[in-house]
Order: sequence, then C-alpha cells, then structure tokens
Amino acid sequence: MLKLLLTLRPYLRRYRGGLALGLLSLLLKDVLAASLPIALKYGVDSLTAGFRMRVVLELAAVLVGLSLVKGIFQYWMRVIIIGISRDIEYDLRNDLFAHLIGLSQDFYARYRTGDIMARSTNDLNAVRMMLGPGIMYWSETLLTLVLSVAVMLKTNVWLTVMALSPAPAVTVAVIFFGRRIHVRFEHIQKMFSDISSKVQENLSGVRVIRAYAQESAEIGQFESLNRDYIRENIGLAKIQGLFEPLLQALIGVTFLIVLWFGGRQLIEGRISIGSFVMFNTYMGMLIWPMIAFGWVINLMQRGTASLNRINEILHQRPSIHAPAASSMNPSECEARIQFENVNVLFGDRIALSGINLDIAAGETIAVVGHTGSGKTTLVSLVPRLFDPSHGQVLLGGIDVKEFDPEELRRQIGFVPQETFLFSATLAENIAWGRTDATRKEIEWAAEIAGLSTDIATFPSGLDTIIGERGLTLSGGQKQRTAIARAILRNPRVLILDDALSSVDTATEAKILSGLAVVMRDRTTVLISHRVSTVQNADRIVVLSHGSIVESGTHEQLQARGGYYSELYQKQLLEEELEAI
Repeated sequence: MLKLLLTLRPYLRRYRGGLALGLLSLLLKDVLAASLPIALKYGVDSLTAGFRMRVVLELAAVLVGLSLVKGIFQYWMRVIIIGISRDIEYDLRNDLFAHLIGLSQDFYARYRTGDIMARSTNDLNAVRMMLGPGIMYWSETLLTLVLSVAVMLKTNVWLTVMALSPAPAVTVAVIFFGRRIHVRFEHIQKMFSDISSKVQENLSGVRVIRAYAQESAEIGQFESLNRDYIRENIGLAKIQGLFEPLLQALIGVTFLIVLWFGGRQLIEGRISIGSFVMFNTYMGMLIWPMIAFGWVINLMQRGTASLNRINEILHQRPSIHAPAASSMNPSECEARIQFENVNVLFGDRIALSGINLDIAAGETIAVVGHTGSGKTTLVSLVPRLFDPSHGQVLLGGIDVKEFDPEELRRQIGFVPQETFLFSATLAENIAWGRTDATRKEIEWAAEIAGLSTDIATFPSGLDTIIGERGLTLSGGQKQRTAIARAILRNPRVLILDDALSSVDTATEAKILSGLAVVMRDRTTVLISHRVSTVQNADRIVVLSHGSIVESGTHEQLQARGGYYSELYQKQLLEEELEAI
C-alpha cells in the first residue's frame, strides 16, 4: 500500500505547509477535546466536598471556553484538510488528462473510452475521499484514542485495560472486512467502467442502433450489466452491514465492562465519582472514533483500489516520445520525405514491407491501392502516429525520431479518413489548430475547402454550433471542414488521407482547383480511390499488400496497363454509365 501511495507524494509535498497547519488544528482540537473530561472530573469531585455556586460557574465557564476554542480549531481543521484534498484532486485530474493526451495510439487500442472516463471521474473521487475525510478522520481517530487512553491509564490502569480488552477483536474485524471491501470495491469499479463504456458506445453509435432496430437488444445488454453492478454493490453493502454493527456491538461490550468494573471500584472507594464520570465521558468520546474507524478503513480501501486503477494509466508510457536530448528543429529542415526500407508489423500481420520512397520538397505525390493495401499506415508514419517496425522515415534527411513529436506535427497538416469535429462553432473547428487565426483567414480557408456555399445556408454562418462530432453536418461538409482546418495551419507538409471521398465529383473539382494554389509550394501526399483526384499529381505510387508495385505519372501508369490502368478504365466506365 505504501508503494501505491508514492504516486501521491509529490501532491502532498506541494501542500505540505497547508497540511501541517491543518494537522496542527486537528492536534489542538483533540487536545482541547481530551481536556474537557478532565475539567469535568475536577468539577464533579469538588461538588462532592460541598455545593458551591462559584465552583459551578467557574466549571461552566471553563467548559464553555474549551468548547468554543475547540470548535474554532475543528472548523479550520475541516476547511484546510478538505480544501487541500480538493486542490490535490484538481491537480491530479489535470495531470491525468495531460498524461492521457500524451499517450500514443496503441494505448487507446487497449483501453475503452468508458473505462478511461470511469477512472477519471469515479475513481478520482474515491481517491479524494481517501485524502480528505480519510486522512482527517484517520488522524483524528488515532489521536483521540491515544490522548484518551493516556489519561485513562494515568487514572486507573486496571480499569483501562479491562475497557480496552475488546480492542484485539476490533483489529481482527477491521483486517478481515477491510480486505474484502477492497477486493469487492475494485471489482465494482471495473464493472462501472463496463457500464460507462456501454453508454458511450451506444450514444456514439445511436444511428446504427436505430438503423438496425437493435434498441431492445442493447437495452437488454445494458440491463444485464446494470443488474450485475447492483448485485455487487448489494454484496458490498452486506459486508459493510455486518462490519458496522459488529463494531457497535464491541463498543457496547466496552461500556458494559466500564460500568461493571468501574461501578464496583466506585462502591469499594478505589476511584472517585469524578473519575468514574470521566471514564464514562472518555468512553462516550471514543464511540465516534471507533465507529469512524470502520468508515475510515472503508474509505482507505476504496481509495487505494481506485488509486491502483489510476496508477495503471499513469504508469503507461507513450511509445512515441521525444528523444532524451535533441536540438533538431523540423521547421528548419527541408520538407523532403524519405522512406528507407520501411516495414510495419501489427502483431503477425505485415502492413508495409520494404517501402523505399523519396518525396522531394514541394512535390505532390498520390498514393492509390486497394482497401487494406497500407496507404493510411504509410502516411501515418510521417507525423509519427506510430513508428516503423524496421527502417527509417526521414524529413530533410533526418530521422523523424530525432524530432520532438509535437514540433514535428506542427509542420504537418493532416486530414485523416475519419474526420473528428468538436461541439463548437464551425469557425472554432476550422481554427482549432490555429487559435490566433483572424476571421479573414478562416473565411479564406473555408473558401479553398469549398465550404463557402454551405456556410451561406447555415443559420449563423461560421458561428453556427455544429453539435457533438459535427452531428449537424453531412459527411462531405465534415471532410471539407477538416481540409480547411489543415490548410489554415499553413503546413509545410500536407497529407490528405482520402479526404474527398464524401464529396461529389463537381465539388471535388472545385476543391482541387483551390488546393492547387495551396499545394504549389508545399510537399503534399494525396490518398484516394478516385483517379480524378490523383491524376494531376507529380507522381502516383500504387500500393498492393503493403508493397509499392507501380510508380509514375498518370500517363506512364496508364500506358503500363497495371492496377492503376485498370482502376482508371473502371472509373471511366462508371462515369459513362452514370451519364446514360
């Protein structure tokens, strides 16, 4: 457990001053609380010697004064310690989010979005409860127990020993139930992740669910997950339901022992009435710590189980990272891209094999090939979305692994196959990679991407909220928004991965006409299944089963009669059939 908590050490160190002040307030509050029964003892004993109003008033004043000061320290104890737990939660959430953003693509292939969300919300709250109320009540319980027992031992050792005789049973109960609470809660958190993942998947794919009329099936699966989750929580409640009454029963036994043995010693004259009252007052003070002890153990077990799940993510390291020491700046390198004997393996599957390709600075190259031939894998190597299994990818003659990935990606405008837009305005989505862009620049990028006509029909133009993932836009409008976003960055390398697949041929021709000006001074890589998109490229590369099988201009490849020529003839036939 101590090794697990090392994750929190930097956060606790950051607020060590505040924690020290909070724990000092806790110490003073508990010292004052422990002194109240002592004052009560002397007051009761003084009354047995004869009633005097002055003594009663003095005792009342002392008790009221101690209670008021204790209340002040108790207030600051809670404000400081609970406040620091919120500050640590804030810092930990920010660090967790920053860590998630920095992880590589392979991490998100292993972890579901719902699982990550559960760890970032539910588990994080459990850790906060451990750090705030958990630490506070743990310290308060321990200190109250030490102070009370110290005074009780000084007053009467034998009665104190008898009063604490149930303590071993309390320890056994805490260990026994604590382990089971930890295991059960960790399992519950995993089940909560499954539920979160199910909700996220269904909300994202609600159109497909409706299209295939699978609402009932999905509801049934969700009910099954929810039923299992409730069953596990009920099981946890049963464990807690046994634990807490058992602690209370042990507390009741302690009171019986004090009443029995203390009463006998009082009758025999071994202790005074004041001491007997003080003992019972201390036992009353120990009721809350003994009950809170079980609650604190519950919080600690929940917190450590959740911290273990958060640590699992924090200990993940990105497979794509910056070199230990590099002064290389990709912005100063020539925008020439070279693939030298590149192989890419995904498990046992060969995605790319023996790729050797040299793209000159300012050249426009097109990549075509059948589905699954490795086109997207090829272009994903340039911005280092992942690295080759063997070989090198060079920018300006320097291995891209020598660059900081963030700086490298600033030089690249990348439009992926699957366009992702944010729930913001259209203008904000276009300017997402360049938040300092002016309105005029945004409008220019939208014009180049062929969005101007569509924007005129939107209710608020560029300021129209497009919904989550661009829900209100068509597939073609989403792609054109992504193109505008890439153009606005003014990248030295532009990669369009089948970025015109959702637009018609007329719109495609308009976009390509606008892009011709943009592509003139930058290295461009086009991926498309349409010959009309790639035929004007400086060079066309044909991929088949992860290898380059053809390379040349449109005219050269057409004359060779290979895959590209067949694709061209097939699309000509399709266009003729559409014209009939």
